[in-house]
Amino acid sequence: MNIENPSVEIPFVDSHCHLDRLSADTHGGDLSVALDAARARGVRQFLAVSVSLDGVPGLASIRDQHADVVISAGVHPLQELESEPGVEEIVACAREHEAVAIGECGLDYHYDSVPRDVQRERFICQLKASTELGLPVIVHTREAKEETLALIREHGDPAVGGVLHCFTEDLDMAREAVRLGFYISLAGIVTFRNAESLREVARRVPLDRMLIETDSPYLAPVPYRGKPNEPAWVVEVAECIARERNISVEEMALQTTANFHRLFRAAAPQVDDEVRQALMNAGFVG
Repeated sequence: MNIENPSVEIPFVDSHCHLDRLSADTHGGDLSVALDAARARGVRQFLAVSVSLDGVPGLASIRDQHADVVISAGVHPLQELESEPGVEEIVACAREHEAVAIGECGLDYHYDSVPRDVQRERFICQLKASTELGLPVIVHTREAKEETLALIREHGDPAVGGVLHCFTEDLDMAREAVRLGFYISLAGIVTFRNAESLREVARRVPLDRMLIETDSPYLAPVPYRGKPNEPAWVVEVAECIARERNISVEEMALQTTANFHRLFRAAAPQVDDEVRQALMNAGFVG
């Protein structure tokens, strides 16, 4: 099934995109055009994710121009900084710019551009900020499975929770993250031919703990692999997972949209009345 012009009854959310990093090759670099292209396919909300605190004011400016955009505030594990923000600075930034989440943050041991001890302390600060603010945390994890889970257990708040975004790890990690109050978000990688183990995750993670995302402009799904990614293509991610689970794309969209609002509670008031009604009609509380 390919949805080109869905009704509002099929509302998608791109739960993780970098709208401040749109490629010049994507709709001529015009963010408004890119967002309109996504809206035309039924994408009704976008979470624009921060990789540094310095970038948060720019994301807030985008949010202020687009009522269906919400933002996060945080520091990516591989972001190189002259000085590290403490918990208070992260909290202040998130409050000032009305972020709905903290991150993306976490651990990435694939590269050595930021020392591991710095990454760990940075992650801890953001987990503490998440707890203090009651805002969910967006976690990036790569080749750091056990330490990521250990720090979440020690410093995270299960009542607040978060999401392992662009998930590429194994089913055991996904299950433990769910047990710790987290959601699992899948991106375009799930559509890749060599991603069968990730499709196994897509089939077996509880549907009420799943999100979908693009991580645009990175990791475009099949059939756009190799091109700069864009929010409109979150539909391809939903279609792939729906096929794996043998459910309709409509069910996939409605469930993941409801999950998004359950996790990112501060984003729920921004959803429009038609989407809220669609969720209610499907038996979800928006």
